[in-house]
Amino acid sequence: MSRRFVLYTGAAVAAAALIVGCGAMGSSGGNPMSFFITSANPGKGGDLGGVAGADRFCQSLATSAGAGNKTWHAYLSTAAMNGQPAANARDRIGTGPWTNAKGVVVATSVADLHSANAKVGKDTSLNEKGEVVSGFGDAVNRHDILTGSRPDGTVAVPDPGKDTTCGNWTRSDGGSAIVGHHDHKGTNPDPVANASWNSSHGTRGCSVDQLKMSGSAGLMYCFAVN
Repeated sequence: MSRRFVLYTGAAVAAAALIVGCGAMGSSGGNPMSFFITSANPGKGGDLGGVAGADRFCQSLATSAGAGNKTWHAYLSTAAMNGQPAANARDRIGTGPWTNAKGVVVATSVADLHSANAKVGKDTSLNEKGEVVSGFGDAVNRHDILTGSRPDGTVAVPDPGKDTTCGNWTRSDGGSAIVGHHDHKGTNPDPVANASWNSSHGTRGCSVDQLKMSGSAGLMYCFAVN
C-alpha cells in the first residue's frame, strides 16, 4: 500500500468523522428559536385550560418544531380571582434574550421587550414554523394576540364585573380578553394602543366566533423561559 493512499484514506476518515460530529452537535442542540406566535388556537377560543394549559400548548408546538428542549410559557397575565393572586405575563417568561424561528433577536431582556426597542412586529413575530402571521389588511386578519396585559406586561386589572382575561383563560363564551396587535396596525382610534403588540383593546367575547369579530384567531405569544 502506497504512502499516498494511506494519507488519502486517513484524511477521508477524518473528514467523515468531522461531518458526523457536527451533525450530532446540531441535533443535540435543537432549534435555537426561543419566541414564537402559536400557529393555531387549542380549539376553544379563550378557554386555554388556564395558563397551565396554555403553557402545555406552547410546549407542544415548540416540540413539534424541534425546540422542545426548552421550557416554554405563554405570555399571558391573570387577574386576582377565586382567592388566587394576579400574575403578570412579564414575570413568567424568563429573562431573555429571545430569538424567532429565523434567528432574529426580538428582545434582549424583559425591559427591552417592553420598550420601544423591541423588535416585535409582523415580519419578526413568526409562528413556530417560521411563517408570518397574517394581519390587518390581509385576506384573513389574525393580528389580535391574546395577552390580558397592559403595555408594561402587567395584568390589565378589570373594572368590577368586567373581564380582561377570558376568566383567567377558562372561558369560551361571553367575557373578554385584552389583545395586542403583532403588526402594529388596526382600527383602534388610540394610535398608541393601536400600535401596541401586547395591549391594544378588549375582544367582543371569548368564543372562537366572538374572537374572530375583532381579528383574532385566539393565538398566543410563547417564550422560552430557559
